[in-house]
This record gives sequence, C-alpha cells and structure tokens, in this order.
Amino acid sequence: MQKLLIDGKKILSGSINISGSKNSTLPILAATILNKHTIIKNVPFVNDIFTMLNLLKFVGLEYKLSKKKNLVEVLNHNKNINTVAPYKLVKTMRAGVLVLGPLLAKYKKAKVSLPGGCAIGTRPVDLHLYALKKLGAKIKIKNGYIFASANKGLKGTKFKFPSISVGATENAILAAVQAKGPTIIDNCAVEPEIKDLINFLKKLGVNIKVKNRKITIKKSIVEKKISHEVISDRIELGTYLIGGALTAKKLKLKNINSNLIRKEINILKKMGVKMNIKKNYIEVFKSKNIKNINIKTEPYPGFPTDLQAQMMILMTQAKGLSKIRENIFENRFMHVPELKRMGAKIDIRNNCAFISGPCSLTGAEVMATDLRASVSLVLAGLIAEKRTNINRIYHLDRGYQDLEKKLIKCKASIKRV
Repeated sequence: MQKLLIDGKKILSGSINISGSKNSTLPILAATILNKHTIIKNVPFVNDIFTMLNLLKFVGLEYKLSKKKNLVEVLNHNKNINTVAPYKLVKTMRAGVLVLGPLLAKYKKAKVSLPGGCAIGTRPVDLHLYALKKLGAKIKIKNGYIFASANKGLKGTKFKFPSISVGATENAILAAVQAKGPTIIDNCAVEPEIKDLINFLKKLGVNIKVKNRKITIKKSIVEKKISHEVISDRIELGTYLIGGALTAKKLKLKNINSNLIRKEINILKKMGVKMNIKKNYIEVFKSKNIKNINIKTEPYPGFPTDLQAQMMILMTQAKGLSKIRENIFENRFMHVPELKRMGAKIDIRNNCAFISGPCSLTGAEVMATDLRASVSLVLAGLIAEKRTNINRIYHLDRGYQDLEKKLIKCKASIKRV
C-alpha cells in the first residue's frame, strides 16, 4: 500500500493551478445519462471521476477523455442500457447513488447499490428516496440495493425536504427534469456545485429557477450536443490557502473564482492570514501571529464541513483556544487522534473540537481515515519537525489531482512510496 513521506519546515513558494470541482463534475457526469452527446471541460482526473466514468460505461454509455485538455466526452446512444449501478462501483464513492434519479426518470426503472465513500457518518439515502417517492416512484430496498420504478414516468410535484442535503437535492433535480409537469422543491441545498449542475441543465433547455432555498423546474430536457466547463474546486482552493498561510513565502492560486469562498476568506482574514485577493487568483503569505477563532460547519453559504479538518491545522498555530462545532457529520473528527500523535493539543467534547495553540508539531507515522482528513495530515506534515509518514493515501487520490506534483513544484519535500 502506498504512503506519503513528508519532510516538514520547508518554505513554499510558487503557483498552483486549482483543478475543476470534483463535487461539481460527479453530478454533471450522472446527468449525461439524460443527454445524447456531452463535452465536459475542466474535469479533475481523480479516482472518484474514474469510478463514475466506469459506472456510466457499465450502464451503457461511451466516453472518451483527454487528460492533457482535462476534458471528457460522453455519448449515450440509448442502446443496450443497463439500469443497474452495482456494489463494486458504488462501494467506494457515495456519488454513485446520483445515477438513481436520471436512470429512473429516463428509463423508468433503476437498481442501485446502497453507497459507500468516506466513513465520516451514516449519511443515509432516505432523503434521496423521499424526493423520488414524492415524484411518484415506487421504491424498495432489498439485499443492499435500491429498487426504483415509475412505469408511467415521474410526475412533477411540490415538496419540502425535512432537512438540507446536497446529494438528495442533486438527485431530485436530475429526476424532476424528466418528470411530467412542473416541480417545486423547498429547503434545498444551494451549494455552488448545485448551481453548476443547474447551469448545465439549462443548456439542455430545462427551465430552472433558484430563489433562496426553493428550486422550480419546468420543461423537460431536449437532447442535443452541448459542452460545459466545470467550476473550480473551492475545497481544493481552501486547502491550499490554508497551506499557504502555514508555510508559504508567497503562494499564487490560479484558475479560480474567489467569490465561491467568501465565507472562508472572511474567516481567514479574521485569523490574521495575509492575502491578496483578485477574482481569478489569490496570493497568500505565511502569516505570523495567527488569532484563535470559533467556527461551526453549516450548509452553504456557511463554513463547509469539507474544510473543517484543514482549518484545524491552522488553529494549532493560533494563539489561544479555538473551537470548531461540526454540525454536518457526526463522525468527522477521526483525524484528531492522528494529529495528537504529532503533538496537537485537541480536546473533543460531543460535536465540538477545542484546539489549543500555538503548538509545535513533530513528524510521526499516521493513518488517513477519509479524504479531507488525509489532506489535513499533509498540511500538518508540511509544518512539522522531522518526517511524517502518511498511510492509506488512496483517500487522497479520490479527490486531489496531482497533489504531490503541485506541492513539489512549490518546493515541498514530499514523496510517494
């Protein structure tokens, strides 16, 4: 099994091109089931994307990719379609369940394995199924699979989610765009990745409007050849911003839209992080005298749970006691025992982490437990004394494209073995 070796205390400098958003590309790839010819640009070639492409191939679609151009072309000839998403392709990636909505909407049936992914919480699919039932689907769960059918097609309706869910909102949209009649969904997630999916579907003639947390969908898809450029990855951007604040003489982050991370920028400013912010790039500098802060994770536009672990590393270097309240996932502090092995002073009480700083970190043998936890260990390794060995880095490869190459280019000492 591969591991990363990081020698810390190196001063980073240079520039990093931020990749396209993984969390935007995955639902858009699922949406290609609904169209005949789709070109997607700015695709991040990480393992989750390859898993989704293999799932589309299993269903019966064709794809071509160009790593050089970060481009994927997907064709659906509507022949020999297999409306099944098997366990072997869904077990490693929760986003696999997103094919449920489009398969059911277009082909009136679907059999999809209950999903896997990072072990950061239960994350049940009940809200996905709630939405599909409201649209007229018949659903049963048997032998670890979701069996869904709508023999006469889905019907537009009006409903409100009991709680906010990104994945369930995406699945509901992907199903509703083929339903008969208009659909109004309330209490939706409104992340930039969902708005990117909506902009993609608008190119196929769907009339979608978003107001506050209400999404109104009219008109069905008109199949045609379209191209779409995915937005930049705001979580990758936030990760490298924090990394730059910890270690960089000057780090320039390009290929971005800084408007997507306004909340994160404001929090970093309050902590004393020095940045030069433009719309298409941000320069960040190693910041002394980091201030402590209290934050809580929330649905967008609140602070994202996907940046909680990385922010914790910055808090270890802040003066005083910082606090993170985790409101999204009940098991998202699994990186804390590993950080404690490196000397971090962190106390967990219920869904809150209390971080005392500043403290010196020392390299150790550590284990990645999920995607964002693994990158937090990379950030910790960059500022630690001596060498850090990070095991189980396959989690990293699910969501960060060319992480070592990007950091090595900026003078980090990092090696995969």
